[in-house]
Amino acid sequence: MDNEDLYYPKELSWLAFNERVLQEAADENTPAVERIRFLGIYSNNLDEFYRVRAAGVKRQITIAQNDGNEAEAERQIELMERIQNKVVQLSDKFDEIHKDVLKSLARYNIHILRKNQLNDYQKSWVRKFFVNKVLRHIAPILIDKKVDLLSRLNGTSVYLYVALRRKERNTRFAVIQVPTGEMSRFMLIPPERSRKQKHIIMLDDVIQLCLEDIFRGFVKFDEIESFSFKMTRDAEYSINDEIDESYVEKMSESMKQRLIAEPVRVIYDNHMPEDMVNDLRKRLKITKLDTMHAAGHYRNFKDFIGFPNVGREYLTHAPLPAIDSNAFSKYNTVFDAITAHDILLYYPYHRFLHFTEFVRQAAFDPSVKAIRINIYRVASNSRIINSLIDAVDNGKKVTVVVEIRARFDEEANIEWSKRMTDAGIRVVLGVPTLKIHSKLCIVTREERGSLVNYAHFGTGNFNEKTAKIYTDFSLFTRNQELADEGVSVFDLINYPYRRYKFQHLQISPLNARTKIQSLIRQEIQHLKEGRPAKITFKINNLVDKELIDDLYRAGQAGMEIRGIVRGMCSLNPGVKGLSENIEIISIVDRFLEHPRVMIFEGGGERKVFISSADWMTRNMDNRIEVGCPIYDKTLQQRIVDIMELQFKDTLKARVIDREQSNKYVPRGNRKKLRSQIEIYDYLKQIEDQEAGS
Repeated sequence: MDNEDLYYPKELSWLAFNERVLQEAADENTPAVERIRFLGIYSNNLDEFYRVRAAGVKRQITIAQNDGNEAEAERQIELMERIQNKVVQLSDKFDEIHKDVLKSLARYNIHILRKNQLNDYQKSWVRKFFVNKVLRHIAPILIDKKVDLLSRLNGTSVYLYVALRRKERNTRFAVIQVPTGEMSRFMLIPPERSRKQKHIIMLDDVIQLCLEDIFRGFVKFDEIESFSFKMTRDAEYSINDEIDESYVEKMSESMKQRLIAEPVRVIYDNHMPEDMVNDLRKRLKITKLDTMHAAGHYRNFKDFIGFPNVGREYLTHAPLPAIDSNAFSKYNTVFDAITAHDILLYYPYHRFLHFTEFVRQAAFDPSVKAIRINIYRVASNSRIINSLIDAVDNGKKVTVVVEIRARFDEEANIEWSKRMTDAGIRVVLGVPTLKIHSKLCIVTREERGSLVNYAHFGTGNFNEKTAKIYTDFSLFTRNQELADEGVSVFDLINYPYRRYKFQHLQISPLNARTKIQSLIRQEIQHLKEGRPAKITFKINNLVDKELIDDLYRAGQAGMEIRGIVRGMCSLNPGVKGLSENIEIISIVDRFLEHPRVMIFEGGGERKVFISSADWMTRNMDNRIEVGCPIYDKTLQQRIVDIMELQFKDTLKARVIDREQSNKYVPRGNRKKLRSQIEIYDYLKQIEDQEAGS
């Protein structure tokens, strides 16, 4: 078999994942406002794809060409061509779905108007709004030979490319940044008569309607026109080796590199005239390795993630109120609750407040002596960090490990680091050679003259905002063997040169790979012995070839293997002689599926793990990750039940096949089952029963 039969290209698999997001926007059963928000999610995802994945392919081409490796360069060029072809195909689908969504919104009396669709009253209101609210934020870039346009643009904003035309003279060009950082991109026009009809105009169209007012008196023109475009830059950066610079200074400098990194994609309004397209291509130094293509009127569609619902409540998803955990609420303190038994929460179904309360109580509890926590991504107004600062004020020893290389959150994490340091928190900026991606928090209390550790092991970030939209597991435990090993993870971060032994935890890069491989081999042995054997897992990405090969071997031995993979999947399921015993599905719905779970039947002694690590080489070998066993049998069963509900999904589950065609799981004669709603009902029933007992 060639490589294509064994491993599906991860970049194309990522695009297949984003196609599943696009399917949600196309689904007429999705509420209308949620459909346009899914278009925003798709657009935001595609931006990140180009900043990270496509940019990586472009770098590989350059490296191979510089090394004289023509075969590798050709392979990467072919991959880039496949990427570009797939993106064009998806962009065409996007435009079709966008038109359909606009029609759907119109049926509910919500209209997004273009500048040429405004009546006289609406034009008058927009012009006044522009003068009073928008003009102050406009600073055009007038392009001449001295202007290096490429260095003036960032990779996150939408721009208007302006042509100022004069008869029998050369056209002059200018660029206007649409100021979405200063104001909303969506303007609700006050009704002239009927309040039933809602009219929204985009900030882009407000500026285009008033374009002449911006330049009149400064630049001569007979005609003026503008078209939107957006440039995406390579998100990678290098950290220099100057030893006299602090780590934070190095990161700050590296982020500046990102701002001026090479473009990897330019998209523009498909009505832009050819002379403007050619001028833009030249000024942005677009090469044949870059993607430059025409698309719909609006660029930077990611802003539509926040599209306002100005209509009825049913135009968005019905709310699912977060569930209180009786395991916590029936005790006076979180520490009494965790002492009674291990507690497992599943966000966003359970309230994230239980974790913030864990940290808040630790901050003032006289018995608490120390708090240790990993920070990867936190909310912009983090109650957790506020509680950690309170803990210092109360005399606790607080250590916070901040990963300031968390992609696209570097700047925020640098600022948090400075604030916490100023407050007296001991801030550790991780290990320079390894990203720290674990979701670990340890609280140390003095109880009856001894120090006792309380541990949190999770699959998601300590972020109040994302905990409302990401599904993630959180385990709270007083098991001292687990908690003590959690403390050792912090020691590993502080003293990575020392030797550490972890009997229970799966720790990348020390033992996670070998432990997972050992569990797979043990399962194969159980199968040979006629004992219960089965592997079930759920992860965000499955691209590590070594682990894929292990799954292939297990499947070829006759093992039943089932997986849920949200994003990239390089394993090719259902291939005769290779993977016919492996079933993979993917679920895309209102919540982002984010947990990492492993279940091994273990010859009759089931083993269940949650982890922060995906099955990617970077997570196994180049990051500090933590996987934790679930020892409580009741909690094990809860995870198994949740997984089974997802495998029964007949509405939002897609089959991952060797073509990654994103076909929905066949329903057959089974009832309609939407797993995210069923899981909510399942967990609520458990909590209601425990409350009544």
